Amino acid sequence: MQSRYKAVLFDLDGTLLDTIEDLGAAVNHALSLRGFSLHDTQQYRAMVGHGVRNLVMQALPEKFQADDSLIDSALADFKAYYTAHIDDHTRPYPGMSDLLRDLHAAGVALAVASNKFQSGTDRLIHTFFGDLPFVAVLGNREGFPLKPDPEIVGEVLRKAAVGPEEAVMVGDSGTDMRTARNGGIAAIAVGWGYRPMGPAEDYRYAACPDELRAMLLF
Repeated sequence: MQSRYKAVLFDLDGTLLDTIEDLGAAVNHALSLRGFSLHDTQQYRAMVGHGVRNLVMQALPEKFQADDSLIDSALADFKAYYTAHIDDHTRPYPGMSDLLRDLHAAGVALAVASNKFQSGTDRLIHTFFGDLPFVAVLGNREGFPLKPDPEIVGEVLRKAAVGPEEAVMVGDSGTDMRTARNGGIAAIAVGWGYRPMGPAEDYRYAACPDELRAMLLF
């Protein structure tokens, strides 16, 4: 088995893992402590992808979304709850664990490029894919820009010692596609996740994990 690429960068939430129930439960916990209305899982699908501070901010009533002290305190409660319940409902999407293992067996450098806070990213990768040697597991870190800034792509390429023409990003959102384009690498959008992508001219499209496998391995 061989791969068309030497490095594959995966988004985490909505691409490798279905995390939405645990994320929503944690935000709702922070909202309930303040007596605010809660949101259902479907509403949270439209809020994720730009870091947890932005997620918490969007979940607050609109009149409080500019209140930095309230956002920070709600974020702290979110993180405390989420850290304690991070994998209550979270699971890999069907076929993704086997795909990662087959890519590794084919000599592909695996990386995660996420906007989730770093400690949460690390914990989920350790919990669900701890037996795999990722060359980089990168989340939202202080002093580093979020996707779609291309810095995260450049960091992965340096760690994997590959050129941009040898790498591809796999993700479920327009943010991931822009990250790949900004970083000068190929992109594959997946048809599952929180804001499922459709076919387009500037990236490839995999409707299911089997189609993604066929694009990465032969």
